[in-house]
Amino acid sequence: MDELIELEQRMLGPSPALVEDISHIKGDILLLGVAGKMGPSMARLARRAADIAGSGQRIIGVSRFSDPAARTALEAAGVETIAADLLDEHQLASLPDVPNVIYLAGHKFGTTGNEAFTWAMNTYLPGEVAKKYRQSNIVAFSSGNVLPFVPVTAGGVSEEAQPAPVGEYAQSCLGRERIFEYFSAKNNTPVLIYRLNYAVDFRYGVMVEIAKSVLREKPIDLRTENVNVIWQGDANEIAIRSLLHCTSPARVLNVTGPETLSIRWIAEQFGRLIGKEPMFVGEAEGTALLNNASACHRLFGYPRVTVREIIEVTARWLINGGEELNKPTHFQERTGKF
Repeated sequence: MDELIELEQRMLGPSPALVEDISHIKGDILLLGVAGKMGPSMARLARRAADIAGSGQRIIGVSRFSDPAARTALEAAGVETIAADLLDEHQLASLPDVPNVIYLAGHKFGTTGNEAFTWAMNTYLPGEVAKKYRQSNIVAFSSGNVLPFVPVTAGGVSEEAQPAPVGEYAQSCLGRERIFEYFSAKNNTPVLIYRLNYAVDFRYGVMVEIAKSVLREKPIDLRTENVNVIWQGDANEIAIRSLLHCTSPARVLNVTGPETLSIRWIAEQFGRLIGKEPMFVGEAEGTALLNNASACHRLFGYPRVTVREIIEVTARWLINGGEELNKPTHFQERTGKF
């Protein structure tokens, strides 16, 4: 396991390109909703890159921190933390004014039956944040769920396509985009809408879910047989570097890996490494939520970590009993119910 921890540290370390870019990002960086799946590693990555660059930024993470251990770990890595409920207007108003904001806050799982809270988090709160940080650069996380299902042979959906969200979660995510777009134009706030699907890591994500199904001999649903993924470390780098590409009117950027991957093929690769034959159910419906991230690759280059590397390290992590976040993506959901 020590070998895997060392491998993780290397794979999540800052690239020379990130170190160069962070030296050009003027001022401190605030991550709102830092305690989610990507926030802790993103904050640590920004801290390491700023230290290497000698740029002197404060990296500040804001969350409710319902898990105190997450806050302790961030502070141990040199990230400043603030405990706050972002929906509380007084607590939001008390946050420090900084020139760079990465907006990670949102609500997805548990939307069904809790729709009002989902809309408050995903659509109302962005307006309050956009007003408070009207003079900042804002990278606002969104989701590929706002896009239409397309044929798997179409090469994914580019930024020019009209959104067609299915279900209240996806609709609220489009609401988040529209609110940031509105305030970007109204207040001349530089904004980049970071439309992601799907980040993966040893501990969570599409790859872990497929690998666990193979390992535990559970059938894998092939109705949605294709998917895009990107290594979390690469996705984190792109988010931080995107602070240099915020514009008014707001810019939309699809973020994912370059391949349209076959879930069957991924499962077969895990089967080879784990030593078990994958089991499948369902017939492919021929469409999926797929991003065309060629504009992102033009800006930042291709991801550093390849799909085969992701598969190999994920298999090793699970075989050796590595920890899991137990936060499923529900990437096979086709009716928008989360």
